[in-house]
Amino acid sequence: MLEKALTGSKRYWTWIGVLLAIIGVAVVAYLYQFKYGLGITGMGRDVSWGLYIGQFTFLVGVAASAVMLVIPYYLHDFKKFGKIVILGEFLAVSAVIMCVLFIFVDMGQPMRIMNVVLYPTPNSVMFWDSVVLVGYLALNIIIGWTTLGADRKGVKPPDWVKPLIYLSIPWAISIHTVTAFLYAGIPGRHFWLTAVMAARFLASAFSGGPALLIILALIVRKVSKFDPGKEAIQAVGKIVTYAMFANVFLLGLEFFTAFYSNIPGHMHPFKYLYVGLEGHGKLVPLMWTSSIFAVISLSLLVFPTLRKNENILAFACVSLFVSLWIDKGFGLVVGGFVPNMFETVTEYWPTLPESIITIGVWAIGFLVLTVLYKVAIAVREEDAAVDH
Repeated sequence: MLEKALTGSKRYWTWIGVLLAIIGVAVVAYLYQFKYGLGITGMGRDVSWGLYIGQFTFLVGVAASAVMLVIPYYLHDFKKFGKIVILGEFLAVSAVIMCVLFIFVDMGQPMRIMNVVLYPTPNSVMFWDSVVLVGYLALNIIIGWTTLGADRKGVKPPDWVKPLIYLSIPWAISIHTVTAFLYAGIPGRHFWLTAVMAARFLASAFSGGPALLIILALIVRKVSKFDPGKEAIQAVGKIVTYAMFANVFLLGLEFFTAFYSNIPGHMHPFKYLYVGLEGHGKLVPLMWTSSIFAVISLSLLVFPTLRKNENILAFACVSLFVSLWIDKGFGLVVGGFVPNMFETVTEYWPTLPESIITIGVWAIGFLVLTVLYKVAIAVREEDAAVDH
């Protein structure tokens, strides 16, 4: 079926060319980083996780969000998700690939990644994170490709796929739970030391990921003859709304716990992010932008009449996605390092090479996603032609 990705319109090949050009520039930037080390990034002794790990954390959530389509479609026989579920599974594949690449570029010596395989340490959360990520990637590739191949032949998927589908449901939840444990298991970081970290991660995943899927589904409908289904998009919109409310509620719990307890270690990261601390406030504009976008998106999504307008829905999903990207893909990680162990503030901001590499990894993800979607759309269009 991959041969279907080798044919396309001029617009399709222009898009592929743009992505390849971005990837090429990013490879040059990465080779520069590989030669001179992580010192070319904005990270240092006090802020050792930055934009790379922030993107990794955010994208694990995007990958996990596919379960919000798998559960209704495969467990509850929600037929409306029949066309859109493959888009969710392929989005998960590209998201996990980006997760792995962000870990790769974050390693000063990427060859050391092999230590996870050569010297496994089951008592390490990082070991289990690598296991669940690789496993989830394999599950989505096998399930998505097999079911799509069956659709192309006009037959039911083989019986051996069903156990894998059922296994992918708890696996999807586990990949983001284990990622949350990477943060919540560090006792010296008060900002992350919370029992609701995993719940926050899942709530943000089940809102941000499906929001991106809605945007992609609307784009797919516009640039091809494949229609994922208006009712399916609206159903996903409801999921996004409920999950985002849960995410905001859990963040509110964090604020209450920090400021009502009046414990300095819990309050300082929030103060740094939202009002500045000791004269430092690089992230304040970003975090308020995130909060404003969250309010805008929820204000539009909560009313069914507004949500049913797909233009408004698309705008709300973009606002929500940007809000969560800032909060989870940047603020959450950096905020945990402020103040440092000596109660002083060291600010972080990504450098130009670091930003270029990050954009390059996203470009690789979108390239994989484009190829997978091209195959899926071509198969679906063939099916539609046969049906007519």
